[in-house]
Amino acid sequence: MCLLALLHGTGDYALAAAHLEHGIRGEESLRDCTFVEGYCREKGIPCVVEHADAPRFAEEKRIGLEEAARELRYSFLEKTAADLGCDFIATAHNADDNAETIVFNLARGTGPLGLCGIPPRREKIIRPLLGLTRVEIMEVLAESGTPHVEDSTNESGFCPRNRIRRAVMPVLREINPAFSEAAARTGELLRRDEAFLSELAEGFIEKHFDGESVPTAELLTLHGAVSSRVVRKLLPRSASAQHIEAVLSLCRGTERRELDLPGARVRCERGRLYFGVEDAASFPETELPIGGGAALREAGLTIRTRLVSPGEEIHSPFKTYRLKYESINGKLSVAPPRAGERYRPAGRGCTKTLKSLFAERHYTQREKRLTPVLRDETGIVLVPGFGADERFICGEDDKALIVTIEQKE
Repeated sequence: MCLLALLHGTGDYALAAAHLEHGIRGEESLRDCTFVEGYCREKGIPCVVEHADAPRFAEEKRIGLEEAARELRYSFLEKTAADLGCDFIATAHNADDNAETIVFNLARGTGPLGLCGIPPRREKIIRPLLGLTRVEIMEVLAESGTPHVEDSTNESGFCPRNRIRRAVMPVLREINPAFSEAAARTGELLRRDEAFLSELAEGFIEKHFDGESVPTAELLTLHGAVSSRVVRKLLPRSASAQHIEAVLSLCRGTERRELDLPGARVRCERGRLYFGVEDAASFPETELPIGGGAALREAGLTIRTRLVSPGEEIHSPFKTYRLKYESINGKLSVAPPRAGERYRPAGRGCTKTLKSLFAERHYTQREKRLTPVLRDETGIVLVPGFGADERFICGEDDKALIVTIEQKE
């Protein structure tokens, strides 16, 4: 209400109010909604109101109620701003909110970014009251005669932030009555340092990130304060300090390693660290009819077969294999490689595991997963790039099955 009153009629801009009723406090919450609508109607301020069910949303997403309410609130504000064509979203966070956030983050365990507190501006979101304490805001309300109502949950202990407000902040103010102002100064100093280190990390990403990975050797030459920020920026969602250190540790090993994080898989392979890489989609096992084909969308390949007479000339648009038709036992199928699988590639005179063959060519994990393996009811018939099993060596006088593998454009 203080923010709305201060912004109303004090600048050369259009103003609208947006109120989300979270569905948490029952009749009291509806009372607040009616109060805001009435004030805006009296002052001629456009007001957009929506109702949400934060408890149900929290349960569906398996997150805390406070986090659910925040997610719903910001989604509503951003949608409303877009619908109304607003350039900025002003929220009423104040100096005490900022101090409580810093203490809360410190209690949970955080790096410098968490100790920066609430930023005065984040993209379209601005916070004009961030320099005022709650006491000062109450003074503004009293002097301007602006009405307001109290949210009863501010005094309850239902969330950690409220416990900090009621039990921790009074003790800190006994030590320093201007604790909120001191916390704000600390946050501002840390934001300056964070901006500089972030700029260094962004410069590294701009130079070395190829859209999927960064070189591990160059990453490890950076100061830890910069390399950790590179990793944080490249992960698809906010990561903890433990997650970031675990990712950096992948770079220090000598073998291919990977790490599962919330929403992502990170892997270190052949001197590069790959981000946001989840398991490649495995194409399903598919029957390969004689004289027909199979499209492997995930691998970007189409496999076709046809019977030919002995001695017929073959022209290949990509890769073609000539197999002895009489050696095929039962139905043909194509599927991804299987763990521990082996066969005898024609011309090698020995049995090789697929793992060793892939290692010879330095296949990436994705290339391994998307290599189609042709099989009959006896075993492997053909592995593209490595040839057919020796039981399918085809002479000039043999009836042949031609297998053509075409790369999709």
